[in-house]
Amino acid sequence: MKKAIWRSLIGAVLLILFASCVSMASLEPESVKKVWQRLAETAGLDPSAPIAVVDQKEPNAWVTFSLNKYSITVTKGMLELLDSEDELAGVLAHEIGHIKLNHYGRTVTRSILWGLLFRAAGSSSKIDPLDLGYALAESGFSREQEVEADDYGIELAAKAGYDPWGLVHALEKMAEAGYKTSPSGFNSHPPTERRLQHVRARAAEVSKRY
Repeated sequence: MKKAIWRSLIGAVLLILFASCVSMASLEPESVKKVWQRLAETAGLDPSAPIAVVDQKEPNAWVTFSLNKYSITVTKGMLELLDSEDELAGVLAHEIGHIKLNHYGRTVTRSILWGLLFRAAGSSSKIDPLDLGYALAESGFSREQEVEADDYGIELAAKAGYDPWGLVHALEKMAEAGYKTSPSGFNSHPPTERRLQHVRARAAEVSKRY
């Protein structure tokens, strides 16, 4: 009787340890293609866009544009940091937000306009107030786009059947790992704490509808 009890206890402990190891396991590169295709189809994009997983420690993901085509890149650091496809979906859906909201086209247009302004004002090799204003304005526009992509991505992830809290958990893990954005006018991303407050509120709102 005692042996049976001990076997049950040992079995329960092993099961807990196994489950813990599984939850801490990093994602495989194949997950990127799987999650991307599901999100892209939901968003009405071509799911066959090129995808690359690069050997980079820093957790990151981005979209590269070339004319009317785009490719997706995810670092191994990101896959090692995340442990669920819901979190990966939150990150990739954010990148799809940049595509669907035409952030690249809007950025190019702004760059052309700023270039014409510099030329008309007469730029110099030294940093002057006009150059400083340009950098601050561009950072402000970029932060606005990041917030837009967050909102779009959370909605898209939920629509595709993923947990709308995935992006929130991914950003929390990045912050815990030391990857934060400080409050600065020159940063292209919103400060981490402010961004987390926003995405938590957005995820809570979207959760009520899915």
